[in-house]
Amino acid sequence: MSDVYPFIEAEKAEERSVNRACALLEVSRAADYEWHQQPSRLAQEDRELAEKARAIFERSRQTYGAPRVHRELRRQDVRCSRKRVARIMRGQGLAGRYPKRWKKTTIPDPDPIRRLRT
Repeated sequence: MSDVYPFIEAEKAEERSVNRACALLEVSRAADYEWHQQPSRLAQEDRELAEKARAIFERSRQTYGAPRVHRELRRQDVRCSRKRVARIMRGQGLAGRYPKRWKKTTIPDPDPIRRLRT
């Protein structure tokens, strides 16, 4: 289906009706405009930042979370916010490890004096 867009482009270049070309080829105008869309500057920067964040994450043996990855990016002179790094990492499914919760293993005696008396 994507091979019809160059024909619509040719119609547009010859200053003919794009509406008619879209109707004849059974393509919506919105699909034609979407085909022309280039990724925004922000989307391109996010993609580059995602690659760098993933590299840092992998180098840390998948332990660094967004704050540490952000700190490493800042050390590499990459300007971005911590929240942006967190959003990008969340989008890639990357999450840092955190320490296990401390589990209490001993139970104190409720009445230690009573034991001494007997």
